[in-house]
Amino acid sequence: MKEPGFARRPRQKAPGVKMRVGQYRLSPDIAARLRAGHPWVFRDALGSRGVAEPTGSVVDLISGNQEFVGRGFVDQEHAIAVRLLTRDPGERVAPGAGVVGLRFARALQLRWILWAGQPPPAAMRLFTGESEGLPGVTVDRYGDFVVVQWLSAGALPWRDELYDAIEATAKPRGIYEQRRVRPLAGQAPPEPATRARGDEAPLEVVVDDGACRFGVDVTAPLGVGLFPDMRLGWAAVASRAADRRVLNLFSYTGAFSVYAARAGAREVVAVDLAAKVHARARRNFELSGLDPTKMDAITGDAVKAVEKLGSRGRRFDLIVCDPPTFSHGPAGQFNVTRDLAQMAAVALQVLEPGGVLAFATNSTKVSAADLDRALGEGAASARADLRIFQRIGLPPDFPVAPGFPEGNYLKVALAVRA
Repeated sequence: MKEPGFARRPRQKAPGVKMRVGQYRLSPDIAARLRAGHPWVFRDALGSRGVAEPTGSVVDLISGNQEFVGRGFVDQEHAIAVRLLTRDPGERVAPGAGVVGLRFARALQLRWILWAGQPPPAAMRLFTGESEGLPGVTVDRYGDFVVVQWLSAGALPWRDELYDAIEATAKPRGIYEQRRVRPLAGQAPPEPATRARGDEAPLEVVVDDGACRFGVDVTAPLGVGLFPDMRLGWAAVASRAADRRVLNLFSYTGAFSVYAARAGAREVVAVDLAAKVHARARRNFELSGLDPTKMDAITGDAVKAVEKLGSRGRRFDLIVCDPPTFSHGPAGQFNVTRDLAQMAAVALQVLEPGGVLAFATNSTKVSAADLDRALGEGAASARADLRIFQRIGLPPDFPVAPGFPEGNYLKVALAVRA
């Protein structure tokens, strides 16, 4: 979204609305993207003058022929200058108007419909703001507690309205909030989540996911220790893990390891840079009724660990490779957009013929085609033949609006070595 915009033209404020309302003209291609479902207007798309209103203000967006495109809130401290709240010119979206509360209630109702009367997961997304009406906000449930992530300071004026709706409809024991607002000058260091409403959470909140149980920390600054968006990936790996030798690279707190072990894996080897996540993985083994000593934990760089395993003649039937977007280890800095093909080649060094590689990324900068290309280049480097037989994306509690490809961030490909 790099096309320039045009000058701002002030509008009369609606009665009872205290927020300033400006008007900004968009180029035709930017307007078309917003109409198709994209919720973001980047700063560059508004031209050199930028946005005059303060963070949290509501502004109107119009096309070159004065046609209304949408209405959204301003964020002066983010590269995304305006996030869309509505495409209906008659809809009142100011804080206190009740529209955000209704949208959260509708999102929650959708989850219950999707599970068709079955108990929903204990760890799940309740609200995806970018696609469900309050961009810059996500709401996740972990057992009896809810964690709200604020990714834009511009959304904060709707905070109380959202929390009222959460309490009225989801009825959690407590609400915790994580503010991950990124200033233009750089990313601020993450801070622990704080209790916003309700009861204080225990140090460990235990959530059930089928036969597996996980301990999470809803106050953790970098993540609670479980990623429910990978739920379908866990199930796919578990369905192929029985009597297999499983290698879990970038294993984190061991969700894939737990699922594989619970499904009857003959062997589970977990590799991660951080020793403390192995401790949490062992705890998750215990919570799931598994012997934690059955998991062989290797603390270190994934590339070096695989090379050492290969030199010792170790081979695996099922390898999970779900790297972070960035990491830094003894072998240097890992960047998913640059190093994904190398990681595929490394994993193939120890994958048996007929074995399965579960290859994943949650980077918005890596498309499904990029993932396929990395697998192909990695296979060529390792002189191996791969066949992708299954693709997995986000589970149904992570809905994505059409026209918003960034929302469909999770890509998992399962490939068999021929």
